[in-house]
Parts: sequence; C-alpha cells; structure tokens
Amino acid sequence: MKNKQEILTYESAQEELQQIVRDLQAENVRIDELTEKIARAGLLIAFCRERLRATEEEVAKLSGQ
Repeated sequence: MKNKQEILTYESAQEELQQIVRDLQAENVRIDELTEKIARAGLLIAFCRERLRATEEEVAKLSGQ
C-alpha cells in the first residue's frame, strides 16, 4: 500500500491495481489481507474513473465542445 503522504496519480493507481491483480492471480494474498486488498482496489478504480471523467471534461472544454 502507498504511504498516505504520497500523491496518487493515475499512473501510480494503475500500477498498484495491476500489482493487486497479479497478487490475486498468483494467490499471493493471505485471507486476512483479502478484504483490505479488494477495498483498496475499489478505491483505486473509483479514483481512476474520476480522473478519466475530469480529463474528458477538460478536453471537451478546451476543444470547444
């Protein structure tokens, strides 16, 4: 997990999500960590969706749409 003081970027969120998926696929997650990993993945997905939405809006504004 990321240190709370680190700034989350779209790219770092994607990298962390990919690592969670790799860990789950390789069955490297202990049952005690599973809920935490799934919750973190949900937060990262929501963050990425919001960044994409905001970027789409900004691009639309800049392109005059």
